[in-house]
Amino acid sequence: MTGGVGKGRELDGNGMGTGRGGGGAIQWMTVSEEQRNRAGAQTSPSVTAGEVPRAYRPAPAKNDDAAGSAPSEGTALNGTTPTGTAPTGTTPTGGAPAGPTREQAEEKSGKKRRLQYPPAPEPLPVPVLDNHAHLDFRDGEVRVTVREALDAAQAVGVVGALCVGYDVASSEFSVDAAGKDPRLKAAVALHPNDAPELAAEGNYEAAFARIAELARHDQVVAIGETGLDFYRTGQDGVAAQKRSFEDHIALAVETGLAMQIHDRDAHAEVVEVLQDAPTLPSAVVFHCFSGDAELARICNANGWYMSFAGTVTFKNARGLREALAIADPQLILVETDTPFLTPHPYRGQPNAPYLIPQTMRLMADVREAKLESLCQQVMFNTTQAYGSWT
Repeated sequence: MTGGVGKGRELDGNGMGTGRGGGGAIQWMTVSEEQRNRAGAQTSPSVTAGEVPRAYRPAPAKNDDAAGSAPSEGTALNGTTPTGTAPTGTTPTGGAPAGPTREQAEEKSGKKRRLQYPPAPEPLPVPVLDNHAHLDFRDGEVRVTVREALDAAQAVGVVGALCVGYDVASSEFSVDAAGKDPRLKAAVALHPNDAPELAAEGNYEAAFARIAELARHDQVVAIGETGLDFYRTGQDGVAAQKRSFEDHIALAVETGLAMQIHDRDAHAEVVEVLQDAPTLPSAVVFHCFSGDAELARICNANGWYMSFAGTVTFKNARGLREALAIADPQLILVETDTPFLTPHPYRGQPNAPYLIPQTMRLMADVREAKLESLCQQVMFNTTQAYGSWT
């Protein structure tokens, strides 16, 4: 079975459609024109390459103010605003509730992370979209609004993002935020790790019903993140995860939406569920693709998108880079998984959409491609998977 990407094209160096299917050049010229119009506005006095964007800088201490330092646009979490709360009378999206706060220690090592945001990279020559971000999740020393995050990203050529839900609250956040900023689209779902707990509590049906309701919103373009995760969930939770995965596949098919897959330590089982499904969604996307060349070949054969995150830049990610090297160019996407998976050399620090260029440049090197050409292809692929961002 395929993920329904028959309209996909490989682009030549001029951004014109080539490869399977007809009419690709005309369709791509429309997207390319939109890209270049956006690119003309990619300047911001608050974002300079090599410096942390203004919105991501902690507010200066009072003694710094006295010395004449300019105030920060970010709200310091170690100052007047405690972690996990928004300033009085405000919320991160101007109406949506604040989300959870990322742990300050590394997941595996337990070592404390650096909580400073990295400096902004050089802008991309052609804009792209962040395929997967959690803009409700709090991290670092400052609280950044959705608009500030998108403004900083746009200044370096990341002109929009897909805000992805993982439970009812985050899915509601994504829908609300996407309704307030046209640069944002939403995905809604229950995370596979939540499915066993919800089932044990007797709350799964009600939660999934709410996800199905949210999926009808105009700004929702995908069901996700859903899938299988055997890293955190033991054998006793597998049945509940598979049931939830199958329910989300059916919902994506019913609504005509794409689907984003969370696959952790479950490659073979995810593929099995997809291949056993009677029908698959219009586009199947492996978020934060974590497989090797073998899984990349399976995705190539089935037309499933592979979205690469900052993990592809990690020093120990040789197998992931091998997968990227052989991935069908028509199936490659890019993402941050904000605030997680910050690209090298900033691994462990907070992540944000403005760091996409760091990953894109490594991806171009791995594929021995011109950065502009790869950006064009990734942008085209993203709009093929989800539709127009305007």
